[in-house]
Amino acid sequence: MGHRAAVAEAAARGHRVTAVVRDPAKHRDLDGDRVTVVRGDATDAESVAALAAGHDAALNAAARLDAPSEEFFTAAARALVTGLTAAGVERLLTLGIATTLETAPGPRLMDAPDFPAAWRAFAQGHVAEFALLTAEAGALDWLMVVPPLDRAPEAGRTGSYRTAVGTVLDGPGRIAHADLALALLDEIEHPRHSGTQLAVSA
Repeated sequence: MGHRAAVAEAAARGHRVTAVVRDPAKHRDLDGDRVTVVRGDATDAESVAALAAGHDAALNAAARLDAPSEEFFTAAARALVTGLTAAGVERLLTLGIATTLETAPGPRLMDAPDFPAAWRAFAQGHVAEFALLTAEAGALDWLMVVPPLDRAPEAGRTGSYRTAVGTVLDGPGRIAHADLALALLDEIEHPRHSGTQLAVSA
């Protein structure tokens, strides 16, 4: 899964990582010299603040399919802004979804007439998350990284990726988990984009 690749990339670069999950028992394989797995709740500002203390940056890859999309993603965004600010963490990367990207100035993939209603409802959660971060993040330096719908988990690392601000990238519409992790860690170590959607693709 994508978050596992990000944890592995961060550890390989020498970072100490706290992997926050709902059920640590399901993720014990992530534990290592530089990785500690703990239980936490991305929608609880106090949990975020307590676990984020002492960290330089946060990556949010949390999603729930058993809760209303807009409710979950806005609750997480609000808790992250509040908790990370309280903890003194200055940089947040959050994963978005490609259907919210523009195909041309204005129209988004999710605006197509034949776009499935259930998918549109899920995508709307990320739209609301983006709007909340834009309005309420304050001094928090945040970025929504948006991979293609096909994250190609079986594909090997190429060591490269392409980016665009807010728009769909032409090409295969896929990226290996390891290359997405590369893009995420590059933006954490050397921030180049803030307060926007950054599309990432192979």
